[in-house]
Amino acid sequence: MRLRRRARREPAPVAAAGHRSGLAVRYWEARDEEFMSAGLLTMVRELPALVTRAVQTAWEASRLDAAATFALNLLAGVFTIFALLATYRVLDSLFAAGASATRVRAAIPFLFLVGAASGLRAGLLAGAAWAQARLKPQVERLAETRLLRLTSQVELAAFDDDEFHNAMQRARDSGVPDSATMVEMTVNVLNGAVGIVATLIFLGVLQPVLMPLLLITAVPGGWAALRSARMRYAAFVRVSTARRRKFMLSDLMAERPPAAEVRAFTLRAHLLAEYDRVADLQQCAELDVARRQARTLVAGNLLTGAATGAVYLTLGGLLAAGVIPLAVTGTSVLAIRAGGGSLTSLMQALNKLYEAALYFGDYLDFCDLARARVPAGRTALAPDGFDRMTADRVTFTYPGADQPALRNVTVTVAHGEVIALVGENGSGKTTLAKLLAGLYRPDAGAIRWDTTDLREINGDDLRERVAVIPQDHTRWPLSVGDNIAMGRPLDAQRLAAAATAADAAEIIASLPYGYDTLLDRRFQDGHDLSGGQWQRIAVARGFYRNAALIIFDEPTSALDARAEHALFERIRTRADGQSTILITHRLASVRYADRIYVFERGCVAEQGTHAELLARGGIYAQMYELQAAAYRERETHPV
Repeated sequence: MRLRRRARREPAPVAAAGHRSGLAVRYWEARDEEFMSAGLLTMVRELPALVTRAVQTAWEASRLDAAATFALNLLAGVFTIFALLATYRVLDSLFAAGASATRVRAAIPFLFLVGAASGLRAGLLAGAAWAQARLKPQVERLAETRLLRLTSQVELAAFDDDEFHNAMQRARDSGVPDSATMVEMTVNVLNGAVGIVATLIFLGVLQPVLMPLLLITAVPGGWAALRSARMRYAAFVRVSTARRRKFMLSDLMAERPPAAEVRAFTLRAHLLAEYDRVADLQQCAELDVARRQARTLVAGNLLTGAATGAVYLTLGGLLAAGVIPLAVTGTSVLAIRAGGGSLTSLMQALNKLYEAALYFGDYLDFCDLARARVPAGRTALAPDGFDRMTADRVTFTYPGADQPALRNVTVTVAHGEVIALVGENGSGKTTLAKLLAGLYRPDAGAIRWDTTDLREINGDDLRERVAVIPQDHTRWPLSVGDNIAMGRPLDAQRLAAAATAADAAEIIASLPYGYDTLLDRRFQDGHDLSGGQWQRIAVARGFYRNAALIIFDEPTSALDARAEHALFERIRTRADGQSTILITHRLASVRYADRIYVFERGCVAEQGTHAELLARGGIYAQMYELQAAAYRERETHPV
């Protein structure tokens, strides 16, 4: 929806003092100002396009169920007209002149018609309800699958964008379920509209002057319903960030991974206080919208009651003036009551449809936003390997950052080499590794496999030839084998070789089900590993992949000195035929690297072998001497 896209681009004002989390009320005021200033008619005009998209989604989900749902509801409306016409003939026969028995006998055939039409209508509506019940989960699954295909395909930089996160949260939490609600409410609106149209056709057949009377009752209820939906949606948008943070805090207090630190650092009171603050923010917004909705709905009900009274007074006046006969008046009362029921259903459905359309619009907007963040189609396949990989004068800035993470960086990796990247935290080592793996695209410069620019290569095909073991590796709630194979076919021989190379074979052998052991205590027969054991499993992933380029980012941070030395020896000996990039702070482990790049503030400050860098006496030599002095101090004064 274009209005919301424009509103989102408004810069968010600085949060008020004491609100470092960015959840102060000011966060959303500027963002929603343009959207909320749009007139109601402007928003209503967007409904047809959104309904069309919802119907298209239903058609894609199941043509048979979609066709049955809409066709059966339309046919039910036809029998509504027959039932009303037959009811009129019953009353006309009963109110005609003559003996009572004669009038009753004349009405009996029409009574049977009323029953038959009502029965057929009920059967058609039951069939439509069954088709609709089948359609709903299929639509929701299609919408969710479409969203997940996009979220798993967008460039990694999108997840560094808080606006993308907010849009994704709204689309996933409300947009996906409301895609099914859109279809359901569209059917309900159709059903109510068919009932009203049937009533209008019947009234037009009896007396055209009666047709406007039914429509008079629609205006107040429709106004109240749409305005109420608008208020609820505005509140939802306002607290979307607060809601996301509240769920995050809830997970911190209810999930297993942070449970130990929550207790060790006595964080319970702090987290609860933060949760209460965010929850208060959300609750205040919801209570405010509930109060304003109640006022609107009361006003709408009062106006609807007044309009209904005016309609009945008008019918009485027409009857008294002789404009319409008694049978027409009686049937009109029944028709208007039936139409009023359809009208009520229509207003309720329209209310929910309008509200669902706003959330569904968020879903569609996010899908458009995500498609724009999907890397452009690249058809070139990555070479099986390379003789030389080069990062040539690469510059990169994270979304929303003030300073580049990398500035004019040039790094070369030859076939079979072990390259080490060292430097202080935040110096750009991990960022460069992500660029070399094709996870990010440089803002300037180029990364090449021999002469092939990575920007020309299909991303998935490239990453099949690269193994990345990040420092903050994921502890997947899967079996040991799946944690190592990472989606590739399980091969017992390769699993054993990778586990042995990562010094994880003994760990796996000690588990009750070996490679089939589930690594998650939240499930039956699940087990967990220590930090060092998990790190060995993560390293085994890199060895199992057998890629042309393996990137290890702090692979020994949780290992003791002996295990660290053994692992680096394995990395060095297995590098034959593969290129390895090693990121570490432990400089004693990189002495045998073919080349060492020293990073400082996003730039390559030094490069060379261990001996060359020590001889230079620069940053690397100082860092190495500091670590060596610390080790000598421990040997002299052991703890």
